[in-house]
Amino acid sequence: MDAKHIEQLIQAHMPEAQVSVTSPDNVHYTAQVISDQFTGLNRIAQHRLVHAALGDALGGEIHALSLTTRTPADHAAGAG
Repeated sequence: MDAKHIEQLIQAHMPEAQVSVTSPDNVHYTAQVISDQFTGLNRIAQHRLVHAALGDALGGEIHALSLTTRTPADHAAGAG
């Protein structure tokens, strides 16, 4: 699975999110997701939203995912 496909999966589940995914080998991925849906949620709940978008691919085709989640306000402030 390539990084673009992962971006598309997250975007389909969270249409308003800003999503960026990179991978040096199409097995290990780094993703940044910025979404208003994260407002008021702790980091675990934020990551669960993203994991839900990836479904069975996480732990299968996606061997490792380093995930950064932020609200737009946190992103603008450079926090997180």
